[in-house]
Amino acid sequence: MQIAIVLFDRLTALDAVGPYEVLGNLPGATVTFVATEPGPKRTDTGFLALTADASLEDVPAPDVVLVPGGPGQVQAEQDEALLAWLRQVDETSTWTTSVCTGSLVLGAAGLLHGKRATTYWLALEELRRHGATPVAERYVFDGKVATAAGVSSGIDLALALVARMAGDEVAQLIQLGIEYDPQPPFDAGSPATAPAGATQWFRDNSRFILS
Repeated sequence: MQIAIVLFDRLTALDAVGPYEVLGNLPGATVTFVATEPGPKRTDTGFLALTADASLEDVPAPDVVLVPGGPGQVQAEQDEALLAWLRQVDETSTWTTSVCTGSLVLGAAGLLHGKRATTYWLALEELRRHGATPVAERYVFDGKVATAAGVSSGIDLALALVARMAGDEVAQLIQLGIEYDPQPPFDAGSPATAPAGATQWFRDNSRFILS
């Protein structure tokens, strides 16, 4: 089982690292960070870089492909080499997936047309321009395409993927192994439950550029 996680400059670190922590524990799986050009990719905060060890050409037929999001998604949507690779690997992949605004990159590659999908809450309506039906859920499966909402939801999507690939017991073992037992101090992780002021602040000051 070969799993390819796409990297690009100004991605959100947890979008990639959260699923990596889960999928990297899948028995028999190899996880490779790939990019149009190998090397370090600086994340959106500028404090951290993740390294792509392989080029897209080095991984022509992964079983699973995952595209993270982040402000760099805007440039990734215009990366013709990346979009062509995504279309190519989707022809043979078992699962084509994304986290956060990575779904907009899948959409730019033409892989979401007519499908139900989700993304970061501020970008949800942007899915329509790619012919997708926005769904405000933690993660969404439509055929072999799976999309997750914002950032931390990539962990949930990865566990759901493991359950489909290797069974619930393996997914539960991985969940316990990483002690994924979220108990946040606030019920503010969704615009449906967050204080109105916090939601409006993000609408006014979001670091995500969606045009």
